[in-house]
Amino acid sequence: MKTHFKKIALLLLVLPMFLYADEPAKVADPVAEKLAEIDTLKVGLDTLWVLVAGMLVFFMNAGFALVESGFCQAKNTVNILAKNFVVFAAATFSYWAIGWGLMFGDGTPYYATEGLFFLGGADNSPLTGDAYQGVYSSMNWTGVPLLAKFFFQLVFAATAATIVSGAVAERIKFHSFLIFSFILVAFMYPFTGHWVWGGGWLSSMGFHDFAGSTVVHSVGGWAALAGAIVLGARKGKFLPDGRIKPILGHNMTSAALGTLILWLGWFGFNPGSTMGVGDGSVMAHVIVTTNISAALGALASTITAWVILKKPDLGMILNGTLAGLVGITAPCAIVSPASAAIIGTVSGILVVLSVLFFDKMKIDDPVGATSVHLVCGIWGTLAVAIFGYEGSPAGVPVPSLGTQITGILAIGGFTLGISFILWFVLKLAGGIRVSEEEEVSGLDLGEHGAEAYPDFNIRVHG
Repeated sequence: MKTHFKKIALLLLVLPMFLYADEPAKVADPVAEKLAEIDTLKVGLDTLWVLVAGMLVFFMNAGFALVESGFCQAKNTVNILAKNFVVFAAATFSYWAIGWGLMFGDGTPYYATEGLFFLGGADNSPLTGDAYQGVYSSMNWTGVPLLAKFFFQLVFAATAATIVSGAVAERIKFHSFLIFSFILVAFMYPFTGHWVWGGGWLSSMGFHDFAGSTVVHSVGGWAALAGAIVLGARKGKFLPDGRIKPILGHNMTSAALGTLILWLGWFGFNPGSTMGVGDGSVMAHVIVTTNISAALGALASTITAWVILKKPDLGMILNGTLAGLVGITAPCAIVSPASAAIIGTVSGILVVLSVLFFDKMKIDDPVGATSVHLVCGIWGTLAVAIFGYEGSPAGVPVPSLGTQITGILAIGGFTLGISFILWFVLKLAGGIRVSEEEEVSGLDLGEHGAEAYPDFNIRVHG
């Protein structure tokens, strides 16, 4: 009996060998495994760079807050800081819920019809299984996970809204600014962004804007210009006899520190738009052209202000630096360092002339946002066609000047027109400007019931 059990047990052990004898043994391919590991590592490095660059752009919110509050009066500091904080929160919600899908979803050359209301559920896999990847084909040129792409584009969208804050400072109602910012990021910014970065009609024409001189900065500038016009000037800015009364900023230390933070943040803003590390050549090229343009913008604005105003005005120097950064944002990947120096120089001269021009036109912009972001954004977009060269590290064709002008006019006309309508609707609905008494006493107390510097409040008794 035991012998039979032994035979049966042996048969059970041997039988599988016969059943699967015709299947070849699976031998691991070390080359394929290494290639898979390299691909995974590449995606990981690209993702890390995109996220770090996005964090640098996010930190630019601190720069904007310091620049805007420093250029404005002490009595409005809390209001400006509150706007810069809440606008990013509002932008995060509106872009997450609506803007992202409207900008990068598949659809027509003019607007997206798929991928709207991106409310979650996306798989973080960069290669497969992503429920939303297929309807965002305009972003498939980079292999980083979808949520990394979303975060990087989110901080760009928030920047466009932040630009508006400075131009309408010191006289706008807090809630009106928030409503406008929400609509700007949810609809206006992504609508025109789809034309360029979402595979839309301007992209098909060959319009080139590497990191957003027009897509981000001019859009924010056009919206800011409309707001400044509809709001009107601050009380006492333009005197009845035609003279212009300077309303000085209360803290130039804050403004200077904020500008340095923005300069740093631009090293994420521009090279981060590579959406990957690659061999590093494009990133290095973009960082160098960005820095050179900023430096020449600072120098050119210093000299221009010195000649025209007879003093090397610090406010002009700071805005000249930002002008150089905005001007190089579109062409940074397809122009040489020498061309970047020219672009920055022209930007620095333009911003000084533009600030003086808007003052003469009685358009009150407390921080010079329209001059920096709108005027120099237009210039940077034109510079793509003027200075771009074939064979640049980015490897993209240089568009014609006509193509760039078409993009500027189309995006500018749409944004300015819709912004005027929206500002007027808000004005009719509940008003957009604080009362004269509130403007005189300061928006900090009127809008927020708090002061930024309560211990330094000097009262003159007569």
